[in-house]
Amino acid sequence: MTTLLSSLQHGSVTLTLSRPERANAFNMEMTQALHKALVDAEKDSQVKCVVITGAGNTFSAGQDIKEMKQGEKISYREHLDKTYNPLILQIRKMGKPVIAAVNGACAGAAFGIALACDLRIAKSSAYFVVGFSGIGLAPDSGVSLFLPHYIGLGRAQEYFYSNQKISAQLAYEWRMVNLVGGFNYQALIKSKVQELVEGPREAFALGKQAFNQAVFPNLESVLINEGILQEEAGKSAGHQEGVKAFFEKRKPKFE
Repeated sequence: MTTLLSSLQHGSVTLTLSRPERANAFNMEMTQALHKALVDAEKDSQVKCVVITGAGNTFSAGQDIKEMKQGEKISYREHLDKTYNPLILQIRKMGKPVIAAVNGACAGAAFGIALACDLRIAKSSAYFVVGFSGIGLAPDSGVSLFLPHYIGLGRAQEYFYSNQKISAQLAYEWRMVNLVGGFNYQALIKSKVQELVEGPREAFALGKQAFNQAVFPNLESVLINEGILQEEAGKSAGHQEGVKAFFEKRKPKFE
């Protein structure tokens, strides 16, 4: 089954996360497919802008926990090194603008992917959840760097601890989201894409390099550190309880 849909139109490519039966949660196939599609888009002279979105009414629930637990001896650090870390770095190093078109729930690693994008356009009904602490894990996928940058350290820690939803409107007010749309959501995306496609490609690429150096010069080291911490968290009793509670569809009882 295809987990990523690709559509090239008028100088932009739309990459749609497509595992609707799993709330578009990432498995290895989808993660690798998205990374390859981004690499291909960077090389394709026809592509001047990339849009990442989700099928149906969900952006993505993040990592598919079921897949992770199929391999009980999996190293979380190695998993991040093979999946999300290269994906986050690819988004940031691309010379072409990348838009996260957040059409619904966006959580965990998918939240990190959305935050790594250059712009975020959210549907008014969409929302964001940090997600990791609910199963006893630390943030990964660059969330520990991007989220405090956009909404401040205090708010980032509050929403990491609580796992409360951040609505699209609140995300806009906090400047984490660039645009929010209701009935005009698709029109907003189309307008922004057209603006970027018609823009100065070389200047956009060099400007993104400048922003990366000025604002996220330590991104790679942050991702490495997240992997080290996630490895430790993955061995904790809290994580075991969080996963068990997730599959039993109940609130975890952390001690």
